[in-house]
Formats: sequence, structure tokens, C-alpha cells
Amino acid sequence: MRVVVDLSRCEGYAQCAFLAPDAFRMHGEEALMYDPSADDARREQVLRAAAACPVQAILVDQLEGRVSSSAEASAP
Repeated sequence: MRVVVDLSRCEGYAQCAFLAPDAFRMHGEEALMYDPSADDARREQVLRAAAACPVQAILVDQLEGRVSSSAEASAP
């Protein structure tokens, strides 16, 4: 899973840090630090955090697993 935060949109509400503290944390009052390659064990927390972002600044790319699965299925 890949996580991308548009830091120009992020306004530091910190909802993500409350919901997924292993993947997101605040550095000071406004600077967000995050793990861009959060592991699958944290998937539910990260998805909830992304959904709770008031400015929708968090993008979670879940296609990685699906792409490899469909590539395997089409292999001869």
C-alpha cells in the first residue's frame, strides 16, 4: 500500500494522527510526518484516517496487490 499526502492541502487538523498514529504523526503544530509505504497490517487504520481528513489530502493507492494478481492470472 502506498500513501501520498498533498502537504499543500493539509491544514494540520491531525485527524489522521489520531486514527492511525503508526502511519501519521504531527511534528509541531502544523507539520505532518507520514509513512509513504505503510504495511498492510495498518490498512484499516490508514483507510479510516484518509476518509476522516477534512480536506481530503490523503491518497491511498491500493492497486498494487490487484495489479500483481491480475498479471498472474493472465500469465500463460
